[in-house]
Amino acid sequence: MAGRNAAYALHGYFRSSTSFRTRIALNLKDVGYDQMTYNLRSGEQRSEGYLQRNVQGFVPTLQLPDGSHLGQSLAIIEWLDETHPEPPLLPAEPVGRARVRALSYAVALDIHPLNNLRVLKRLRSQFEADQEAIGEWFRHWVTLEFAGLEKRLAGEPETGRFCHGDRITMADICLVAQSINNRRFDVDETPYPTIRRIVETCLEKEAFERALPANQPDAE
Repeated sequence: MAGRNAAYALHGYFRSSTSFRTRIALNLKDVGYDQMTYNLRSGEQRSEGYLQRNVQGFVPTLQLPDGSHLGQSLAIIEWLDETHPEPPLLPAEPVGRARVRALSYAVALDIHPLNNLRVLKRLRSQFEADQEAIGEWFRHWVTLEFAGLEKRLAGEPETGRFCHGDRITMADICLVAQSINNRRFDVDETPYPTIRRIVETCLEKEAFERALPANQPDAE
């Protein structure tokens, strides 16, 4: 549970979908962590103090009990799965692991890098994009990828209550974080009933509910 003076510290931002992913994983693993927050809109992640923890200036960073730091949300999630194996977030069999990773990467590598805050800010500063244009940009990349994800999840027999069978995996974590972020940009998820069903099922779980951006100490 967050905020109990734990041995781990999560450096992040309430609205960051990558921080959201990591909070979900920590909660699912029942790993206690304190939160250190950085306002990405005002550039606090570029401070000298934070860059000593993460030279890229990205969130999240997970600080371990020995004082070392891990970056990149999917790397952190896989580290958690290796060091805190219950409940597993990746299937045991190699083909299942590959499928879960592919579904996760469809969000984390094909959507998120195009729609993260630094890209949206660059669209505004370099190309004078207004909020309407930025919203159209965001929705374009989401809908392009969600169409394929919906087809896979709806048509593949490996899909169950969740993205892969009836246990939560890293793919569900990525999908929920993206879906919640979509709401800020008025993405219509009506064409994706399987995605919506999976997201709604995940949000019934306390680990996801506690990790929601609106429930964080730095929520604006």
